Amino acid sequence: QVQLVESGGGLVQTGGSLRLSCAASGRTLTTSTIGWFRQAPGKEREFVAAIKWNVGVTNYAAAGKGRFTISRDNGKNTVYLQMNNLKPEDTAVYYCAASSFYLSGNSLRYDSWGQGTQVTVSS
Repeated sequence: QVQLVESGGGLVQTGGSLRLSCAASGRTLTTSTIGWFRQAPGKEREFVAAIKWNVGVTNYAAAGKGRFTISRDNGKNTVYLQMNNLKPEDTAVYYCAASSFYLSGNSLRYDSWGQGTQVTVSS
């Protein structure tokens, strides 16, 4: 099991930026995929981005391509989600999660989840 703690959410205006952090501990991360998901009120949880820890290969959902960047710091056991040019429709609770599947965008393939961090983008 991997323990995950998100931070970095907040309130930002349209066009602004935020960097979310996901601190990981527990089982070895080298074979894990770490993903970011988000859930807006009344909507299903949706995939945002994922990174394969040991090689740094990434996968993005269409909504975040060109605006979001996922990265990791091996020394800090932390995955980041840099979000630029934020829009009101990016408002959601953002979760990081760990999976043994390769760069999956399917939330059912993730078995460890953080508590989430709120991102609110005002218009």
